[in-house]
Amino acid sequence: MMSSVSTTTAVHTSPVIKALANSFSWIFHPLFIGLYMCLYIVYLQPDYFIGVSKITRLQTILIYIVNSIFFPLISLLLCKALGFIDSIYLKTRKDRILLYTICMIYFFWNFYVFKNKGDIPSVMAIMTLGIFLATAIAFIANIYFKISMHATGAGGLIGFFTVLLYTSPAVVSIPFAFAVLITGIICTSRLLVSDHNMADIIGGLVTGFISQWIAAWFLG
Repeated sequence: MMSSVSTTTAVHTSPVIKALANSFSWIFHPLFIGLYMCLYIVYLQPDYFIGVSKITRLQTILIYIVNSIFFPLISLLLCKALGFIDSIYLKTRKDRILLYTICMIYFFWNFYVFKNKGDIPSVMAIMTLGIFLATAIAFIANIYFKISMHATGAGGLIGFFTVLLYTSPAVVSIPFAFAVLITGIICTSRLLVSDHNMADIIGGLVTGFISQWIAAWFLG
């Protein structure tokens, strides 16, 4: 009797844990992870934005928000309102293909702006190119199988801070440790509250990680 009860308890996840996992999934949504990376580079990383004016720093943040968050979210809501997608949660491959296509356009434009804006450090172009490449790879992969968008964002987070470990003169070991912790929280949360399996999570992590390194190699 005791073993039967314990087995049942182990199978069912606590509602509190599920609520936390859902909260983490929203806080670390793929669209927001890039913004957190951007905020870190602009305001917390000591070497890249030295001597850059406050106006330029704020402009950098606003450019990122408009191109990589505002436009994709508005497009998502419009697609739902027009019936092009079944749900804003993008549970089907068809829905994801449409969103990936839209986001690739915005993300490439974001990279193009940072690449050609001379008063903004090149690290922003590297980061945004990595995000575009991850989206493009995920788009192609989604045709054949599903990978986690959250894990792709988390992989990009780890990849970006790994690039900084090898290229930045500043000490980024503590931010890197936080990135690893956040990645673990994201992936665990998605396994708890989504229909993703471990293969979907690993596929996303690898996609995001490799994309940041390709971007660093291409623009470095």
